[in-house]
Amino acid sequence: MLLTIDVGNTHTVLGLFDGEEIVEHWRISTDARRTADELAVLLQGLMGMHPLLGDELGDGIEGIAICSTVPSVLHELREVTRRYYGDVPAVLVEPGIKTGVPILMDNPKEVGADRIINAVAAVDLYGGPAIVVDFGTATTFDAVSARGEYAGGVIAPGIEISVEALGVKGAQLRKIELARPRSVIGKNTVEAMQSGIIYGFAGQVDGVVRRMKVELADDPDEVTVIATGGLAPMVLGEASAIDEHEPWLTLIGLRLVYERNVSRM
Repeated sequence: MLLTIDVGNTHTVLGLFDGEEIVEHWRISTDARRTADELAVLLQGLMGMHPLLGDELGDGIEGIAICSTVPSVLHELREVTRRYYGDVPAVLVEPGIKTGVPILMDNPKEVGADRIINAVAAVDLYGGPAIVVDFGTATTFDAVSARGEYAGGVIAPGIEISVEALGVKGAQLRKIELARPRSVIGKNTVEAMQSGIIYGFAGQVDGVVRRMKVELADDPDEVTVIATGGLAPMVLGEASAIDEHEPWLTLIGLRLVYERNVSRM
């Protein structure tokens, strides 16, 4: 089985693949203070619950693919693969890794690894042109050309960041549950804030995507818009620009990158 690990600023998502099928997944908080040994214990606890894996760390794992937006966590995961999975092929997404997606940026090294991995999966699943909207700590919009190139993107504050900012900076406001309100016009402060977040972000998605489509393709209707990320379900029913929802897009991209690199190792 292939273990895929996507380390984000707030959460880390792990997926277990049997061939092309994801058979198990977990979501944990990202903690830059965790050591390699602590991460190994955490992995053992999670994977020990799966019936197809053995009791010992590494039993049943035939490959590992990792991408991280947090350098300190990537360093510790590198140590995990060395100490606890020494005989298992491991692909860490970093400069020099073969992705099959050309990066059309002024400085390709500035692009987050997860955004490139999302582009890899989008090209494989839907072809180009495409736009990936990833609802994470930040809401990112990534453009993929008709030729499968990473053409650039947009970065906006994420949903949770916006909720926290309202609670901290608003004298009479507080942190709220992220839930869909009864109506757009809120009848109390909580519902008014929920409405502003849900429908405000839906409007942001529709507006940004509309402008990106015009720049990305001669025919905007040819562009496929894919939503991913843990907070995507909050906006899916309200943003009309979204065509597809693939919650495991990054993990699928990691599987593809692993397959493209493991034969070269």
